[in-house]
Amino acid sequence: MDLDTILLECEERMQKSVDYLQRELRGLRTGRASTALLEYVKVEYYGSMTDLRELAAISVPEASQLLCKPFDPSAKAAIIRAIETSGLGLNPQAEGNQIRINVPPPSADRRKQLAGQVKKLAEESRVSIRNERRDANKAIDLAKADPKVKVSEDQAKGAKESVDDLTKQFTTRIDEMAAKKVAEIEEI
Repeated sequence: MDLDTILLECEERMQKSVDYLQRELRGLRTGRASTALLEYVKVEYYGSMTDLRELAAISVPEASQLLCKPFDPSAKAAIIRAIETSGLGLNPQAEGNQIRINVPPPSADRRKQLAGQVKKLAEESRVSIRNERRDANKAIDLAKADPKVKVSEDQAKGAKESVDDLTKQFTTRIDEMAAKKVAEIEEI
């Protein structure tokens, strides 16, 4: 494998780690209502676990309220049960064929828990980025040792520096995302 391919694959995998963190952070609760809060709640629907966004239309009628309209009215009870057991601390109320969820501002203790959760998710993403760096450096060393590829010492050193630059770039982005989310959570 040539060095350009190694660098390209490394960057793609690092980007996937950042994208995953972004999706996870969107689902964390802040003081405001957001449809992302409920999109990935798993609902048992006809024996399989399904994302809520596939079973219902989710909207934000007010700043502190979510409205969930199931496509299949018979799934309403399963949706309510899933939201209650999701660990988000929400209390859904059935209203005819729709479900109204008030999103109260989190307590000070809950905000600390959420901030800790954000920091934990960010650290997991940083570990993932560092693992990608390790794998890319191993691949560069293998390419350098392979006589068919013909990679010089200088090329290998330059490629490793590029991998380190990518690592710094992506960890900085993760740190910025985490700091922004923590600030959003602690905002009253």
